[in-house]
Amino acid sequence: MAKTRRDKADFYTKKAHKEGYPARSVYKLEEIQASNNIIKPGDKVLDVGAAPGSWTLYTHKELLKAKGSIVAVDLNPLNLNPIPPTVTFFQGDAFSNEIRLKLIENGPYDAIISDAAPMTMGNRNVDTMRSESLAEQVLYLATEHLKPHGNLVIKIFQGGGQQEILKQMRLIFNKAKTTKPKACRTDSFEIFLIGIDKK
Repeated sequence: MAKTRRDKADFYTKKAHKEGYPARSVYKLEEIQASNNIIKPGDKVLDVGAAPGSWTLYTHKELLKAKGSIVAVDLNPLNLNPIPPTVTFFQGDAFSNEIRLKLIENGPYDAIISDAAPMTMGNRNVDTMRSESLAEQVLYLATEHLKPHGNLVIKIFQGGGQQEILKQMRLIFNKAKTTKPKACRTDSFEIFLIGIDKK
């Protein structure tokens, strides 16, 4: 089988390994944070689709500075050893009734961040639809669990549906926009939806 460009470690992958992060995705959050100030020291943060843990670890180390807390949720375990003391991890479906009760117990949150992606099939139409459904569910979590003036970051695959979700976000947040960080792979059709200052 021929190797693809993704089989090779690029600049961001090498940098992540050097700096102790489990995945290159950390630099997407770093760019989003630099431009939008999503998370502040002392915040309570919900990370949806947190595994392997790069966004959670970056939030702990660089953004909260031991003055806040993170609830991380994923179907898969975090690849962090040890899990930072500011982090409470729940393994399971973030949208299930069981986890929802735990989110309520630990919330509400100043920021919700999500780099979650669906299991991809290689069919862009199917993958895009699944990504849009996932983004809608994260947005619903924000309506339930995000504090007034809170901020939101959601990953979504481009395909048309992001405009409808952005329209919904503009009803909920004082500012909503899209961005594609430089750290995204050039062949990726992912973007991020950002909601600032929940009404």
